Amino acid sequence: MFRKISQYISALKGELKKCSWPWESDPKVTGFKKFRELWGSTLVVLVAMVLLGAYVAFFDYVLAAVVNKAILIFS
Repeated sequence: MFRKISQYISALKGELKKCSWPWESDPKVTGFKKFRELWGSTLVVLVAMVLLGAYVAFFDYVLAAVVNKAILIFS
């Protein structure tokens, strides 16, 4: 059992070394500059979430108003 776990972990390490990570690999780059791509991607996701939330909230408000008017008219 421990041999299988060890093989799994070593295979996992090998696969993770093949990945392209979203930060600068140059050891001279430090601070926030190292994570420039990561920050940019995070910002894009956050802006998209806010825009999608506003879109859904707007149509929820409009449809709720339409349903309320229909209820008032037909009741």
